[in-house]
Amino acid sequence: MLGSLARWLRLAGYDVWYDARAEDRELTRLSRLTGRVLLTRDRALASSRGIRVLYIQSQKVQEQLAQVLRAFPPQSESAIQPRCSRCNQPLVEVDKYEVEGLVPPFVWVNQQRFWRCPSCHNVYWRGSHWQHFSLCLREAAQASV
Repeated sequence: MLGSLARWLRLAGYDVWYDARAEDRELTRLSRLTGRVLLTRDRALASSRGIRVLYIQSQKVQEQLAQVLRAFPPQSESAIQPRCSRCNQPLVEVDKYEVEGLVPPFVWVNQQRFWRCPSCHNVYWRGSHWQHFSLCLREAAQASV
């Protein structure tokens, strides 16, 4: 399963469709229909004809991320528009006061910028988890060169 990779790619701004319950036949059909690249660790699925496929070699998400960045580098860091890690919708920056009571008090006091998913309403901010993610993304990008 590539669920962790899907979440990381969404936060990096990649448009990622993911459903752990989808069967191989459905995945290939959707890939053909939408023109999406199919990321898979399944060798048989990776040999499917008529679709674009990237066989993911590693089981480690950091190495998976580096492989995807090698194959599909982001256009620029400034052009990245993060997406909701849950539902893939582009995040929208919101006023801090719109999320009061929706985030832990410590976060609300110490953070100035917040983003929200317009679909599932999940709230994001650039706390220590974002710093860790950014570092991992930079390391993956360097490993992809």
